[in-house]
Amino acid sequence: MTTPFPFTAGQTLTAAQLNAITTLPINDQTASYTLVVGDVGKRVIMNVASANTVTVNNSVFAAGDTIFIANKGAGTSTITAGAGVTINTADSLALVQHQSGVLVAQSASVFAFYPSTKTVSAGGLVYLTGAAFTTQTSVSLPNSTFTSTYRNYRVIFQVTAVTSDADFTMRLRASGTDDTTANYDYAFGGLSVSPATTSVSGAQLATSWVIGEQDAANVAYNLVLDVVAPQVATRTFINGSYTYVDKANSVWVARFGSGYFRATTQFDALTFISSVASSITGIYRVYGYADS
Repeated sequence: MTTPFPFTAGQTLTAAQLNAITTLPINDQTASYTLVVGDVGKRVIMNVASANTVTVNNSVFAAGDTIFIANKGAGTSTITAGAGVTINTADSLALVQHQSGVLVAQSASVFAFYPSTKTVSAGGLVYLTGAAFTTQTSVSLPNSTFTSTYRNYRVIFQVTAVTSDADFTMRLRASGTDDTTANYDYAFGGLSVSPATTSVSGAQLATSWVIGEQDAANVAYNLVLDVVAPQVATRTFINGSYTYVDKANSVWVARFGSGYFRATTQFDALTFISSVASSITGIYRVYGYADS
């Protein structure tokens, strides 16, 4: 049954209601959410497939207010401090699927988060988000994929089908908008096999990073990139490799290299782009590098 919470002065409770006091009400959310005072004493359950946030604003809660937060969905739920708010914790504020914890107000602007489980990563990769895509022109990571929780990230794209021969580029993204300024530098070099040849491609002051191509006759494109400090107000670097099969020329290609974005812009996502409209099908995965 529903617990009559919060209680009011002079309220009379039945035995069944008293027995249900330990059954806290559930506030189920399917998108990024900002906590309200009505969440005190409730279980806020995040059920979102992509990366999302639970925002805690200033002067909403009083000392002692307690909220249970859990992540039910596949997307990482990051507890985020609003303007003027501090949230202290001994562990991460990024909750992966099935992680949870208790948020306790110490004042109107200072909170402590007590996780129910300890994240043991030993500096390894922590899964953040991923999805499949079908016949898309471009694929953007969800907003706030890159946050202050992790400094560096690994991004993997696998294209499993293309409708026609296509070239691929990538751009950084902030608040839902790709950055198209001429600040992208890159250089990738590698090998083509049968016949064996070497090749180098690159550019300075481009409007995107060029990261390969795919022949529709035989799809086997894989991109693995480390993205360095995208959320920090400094230059963003990428380092990694991509491979693909060029059936028309009976070769497979492996290239390795790096790039950077010249301006000190802070980014929260990126976009993978095909030169052919509605052409690419595949999957992506994003991981954060835990510092300890």
